[in-house]
Amino acid sequence: MSDETMTVRLGAGTLAAEDVLAVARRRARVDLDPAARERVAAVRAHVDALAAPGHKPVYGVSTGFGALADTAIAPEMRSALQRSLIRSHAAGTGPEVEPEVVRALMLLRARTLASGRTGVRPEVLETMIALLNAQITPIVHEYGSLGCSGDLAPLAHCALVLMGEGRARGADGRERPVKDLLADAGITPIELAEKEGLALINGTDGMLGMLLMAIADLDELVKVADVTCSLSVQGLRGRDTVFHPELHTPLRPHPGQADAAANILALLEGSDIIADVAAEGSRVQDAYSLRCAPQVAGGVRDTIEHARTVAERELAAAIDNPVVLEDGTVTSNGNFHGAPVAYVLDFLAVVAADLASIAERRTDRMLDKARSHGLPPFLADDPGVDSGFMIAQYTQAALVADMKRLAVPASVDSIPSSAMQEDHVSMGWHAARKLRTSVDNLRRVLAIELLTAARACDLRAPLAPSAAGAAAIAVLRGTVDGPGPDAFLAPDIAEAEARLADGSVLEAVQSVIGELR
Repeated sequence: MSDETMTVRLGAGTLAAEDVLAVARRRARVDLDPAARERVAAVRAHVDALAAPGHKPVYGVSTGFGALADTAIAPEMRSALQRSLIRSHAAGTGPEVEPEVVRALMLLRARTLASGRTGVRPEVLETMIALLNAQITPIVHEYGSLGCSGDLAPLAHCALVLMGEGRARGADGRERPVKDLLADAGITPIELAEKEGLALINGTDGMLGMLLMAIADLDELVKVADVTCSLSVQGLRGRDTVFHPELHTPLRPHPGQADAAANILALLEGSDIIADVAAEGSRVQDAYSLRCAPQVAGGVRDTIEHARTVAERELAAAIDNPVVLEDGTVTSNGNFHGAPVAYVLDFLAVVAADLASIAERRTDRMLDKARSHGLPPFLADDPGVDSGFMIAQYTQAALVADMKRLAVPASVDSIPSSAMQEDHVSMGWHAARKLRTSVDNLRRVLAIELLTAARACDLRAPLAPSAAGAAAIAVLRGTVDGPGPDAFLAPDIAEAEARLADGSVLEAVQSVIGELR
């Protein structure tokens, strides 16, 4: 998916999360505000003055880095210093990181360069923008960042491409020599000057980019969870009374809980199954996985909102070390430490795991004839001959088990580096990488609940589900057959996951009852 007709402007104000998503995922173009270019050039003049012969040493301008910060560097060696910094820090290893992550990383670093707080020349910033617009994507590796001093290794792999070195892929996804990619795009490699190498790698851009994308994905998946929950409630002949508004805001005023309850109640409206349960009146209350769904999904929503607040603050930041202040002073600081971002990345992995866990419990309940209120064992067509969805629940349980492991926080760990100069690090990059896996797993868990609940609702015929539930099932039935003898199940799970990923299930539901909260 691309949106090359859209242009995101840097330097004209705070970048919005949607701008980052547009560039990272939809390949929107980027340009630089003319006033920002002037500001960057003016700040660079301060750095040139500090680099002049005879001036006292300034970290990052005329000294070495990290544990070598007290080593003065002669003027004629400073370009080599910056070049060596990038080459030595481009030390990542492991699988390649996804192109959308690299594009977010580059855009967010360009945003900081455009702030006028880093001291680079305008042409450095313009070259990075040119790479984004040419859709040249540096190859960045899974391992290498400790989340402090920022995402050093990932950013260094990007900076290396600005110099005409390293590895990269073109717009078609093929790896080609970097010099060829730059030449074909009319981009001249950069010869780095004082301070510029450091400015290109000292930021939380990778972890922030992944946080923004995770928030966007979870915003959608928490609504999907309400949809699949509502189908499970109907498949299990549950009650809708626990979702009524008087039980939520007046008694327990968590905003996310009220939103989840309102969504599920709307999704159940008009259900023949629910009406039949009410008329029967045989059960007083449902199991926790149904009755407490708003409390869990609501807590997820509230955690996402906290993460969004942190992300917005970080989007308004200008992170570099050293940083150029308003008066031109260049001073060291610790703003590159990824702790605030790392914490919320870990928080999101925790709530994603719990949202998946409660969905798996509802699935298991629908497959157990002792708890499903009249459904066949494992929803099988001919129990004994057919296994139905027995092993789909195994797969779901395996996904949830993996998510629980991924919920172990990365941000409480720290391995000192740089000869103990960098003696406490955030591990924010690791928190972001495991969260991406967790988000993907959550979608798969919800896809299996969707498959299971849809079949359970079909088996309740002639009683019909709600109109919203019927709309969700209809999307699924476009590519996945209804109840019948056992068939190859993996493609059905993949199809359900695809319908969640492309938004078609959520779109169909919202076309019936309006926008979910």
